[in-house]
Amino acid sequence: MTAVSSVSYGSPVRFPDLASPNTMTKRAWWLVGLNILIPGSAQLLAGSRALGRFGVRSTFLLWGIAVVALIVSFFSPPLLVGFATNVVGLTIIQVLLIAYAILWVVLTLDTLRLTRLLRTGPRARPIIAAFAVLAVVACAGTAGYGAMVSGTARGAITALFSGGEVTEPVDGQYNILLLGGDAGPDRMGMRPDSISVVSINAETGATTMIGIPRNFERATFPVDSPLWGPFPDGYSCGDECLINYLYTYGEEHPELYPDAIADGSTPGIEATRDAVSGVTGLVLQYSVVIDMQGFSDLIDSLGGVTIDVPAAINIAPIEATEPYFSLDAGVQHMDGYTALWYARSRYETNDYERMERQRQVQEAIITQFTPSNVLTKFQDIAGAGVQVISTDIPGGMLSRFVGLANKARTQEIVKLELVPDVVDTVYPDYDIIHALVQSTIHPAAAQ
Repeated sequence: MTAVSSVSYGSPVRFPDLASPNTMTKRAWWLVGLNILIPGSAQLLAGSRALGRFGVRSTFLLWGIAVVALIVSFFSPPLLVGFATNVVGLTIIQVLLIAYAILWVVLTLDTLRLTRLLRTGPRARPIIAAFAVLAVVACAGTAGYGAMVSGTARGAITALFSGGEVTEPVDGQYNILLLGGDAGPDRMGMRPDSISVVSINAETGATTMIGIPRNFERATFPVDSPLWGPFPDGYSCGDECLINYLYTYGEEHPELYPDAIADGSTPGIEATRDAVSGVTGLVLQYSVVIDMQGFSDLIDSLGGVTIDVPAAINIAPIEATEPYFSLDAGVQHMDGYTALWYARSRYETNDYERMERQRQVQEAIITQFTPSNVLTKFQDIAGAGVQVISTDIPGGMLSRFVGLANKARTQEIVKLELVPDVVDTVYPDYDIIHALVQSTIHPAAAQ
């Protein structure tokens, strides 16, 4: 009696009444729904139990990984970020997602076979089939998209973060040289039009941006710099010896920095790094160069940037006879072209005002690199980033900096501009400048 009841209970799914369209329709909906909720469960009930067990176990494994990742994101975000920004970790994620997407397609097609659509009600057949196909496109497509994003991320990380060595903070700070390069067709080589240092507290993520004018003169160098020998009293070339000329000088004298290329840098960057280190008194562990020619693409990939324009301004190069366009004072949402020219314009303005605008754009970009923004626009951002940004930050430091960036986003960025109203940029007093830099980065120690 018990055995008969058991068979009777299981028969509507595994042994259905093929002559009843109503029963077959209900059964089909159950199988399709179960395939969406727990892929593999339809096979356990009505098909190959071996395939069903594999599908269900794979589903539970993926769910388990997702739950573990969620728990880790709450209790140890750096660990999760470290895995998700590691080339090996991204490869594992990509392989798992591709495999599961393929498995889901196989299970869905097998589920449609098990439904025996021709035995269902004629009106229900196209609806059931369409629903199953749309579900697999949505679900497997999501897994496939995740695999594609993982592959893109791996490619971008490999391309961008391949040079340099993992370093520890100096005096509790990571100091990164940030250069805005402008290698136009009317210029001999690249001269950095924007020179900054981003100093990040290794514990709190508190960030200070130090701006150095491109026309800063008589830059000094650390005593261990190759430039100390030819310029022991500071950079002097017989005329206006501006700090941004040192990039070209380094490129013209590659023998001064023979290991630069192998370390993911260039002689020009290293010469500029030594000058900025001498000016600020800081050890600069890493550098980031942004190509201003492709700058607008990166901003467009972010969906534009929002900037509070302090006063109405006409925008154009200094050589222009009339402005390209004008901007009103107040909060403006700018696309890449507008933001690029807002940062570059020298029309009816001076270098120091342009420095401030460049810093506004840099800060806006940093602020808008939020996880949600990056995830939703990752393909465009990654593609633009590889073309626009070069750095010697190694992949091993990426998770650490991502964690610090999340902390920094909750705090106000402190800015220090080494401009004539603050320091002497022609005959600089480095004792004064170094003390000012230290008191800005470590305000508590200066009190």
